[in-house]
Amino acid sequence: MKGIVLAGGTATRLFPLTVVTNKHLLPIYDRPMIYYPLETLAGMGITEVLVILGGRSVGDVAELLGDGSQFGFDLTYRYQRGALGIAHGIGLARKWVGRDDFCVVLGDNILRGPALDGVA
Repeated sequence: MKGIVLAGGTATRLFPLTVVTNKHLLPIYDRPMIYYPLETLAGMGITEVLVILGGRSVGDVAELLGDGSQFGFDLTYRYQRGALGIAHGIGLARKWVGRDDFCVVLGDNILRGPALDGVA
């Protein structure tokens, strides 16, 4: 199974913080927000992950996550031009996913607890 993290969008509700950074880089407790959905995928045993990025801070997110090896992932990136929605973001992953099963998480979702055990 492959994982997709949707981390595009414009984060207008977090203005003015998002004028200077991507919302997925904002700290939630002790780590950047985007770490939480990555932990969700890792907990499901997923190692191949595509991160859909958008906005002006694409390089910052890619610099933070790198190739994904520090998380045990093989990361791939795709750019979404504008806030075109979840369905569009998933569509950008079509070729990368191929015929494999996949799981989509939003880059600003924090999912915790036993409900995720054994999902994959």
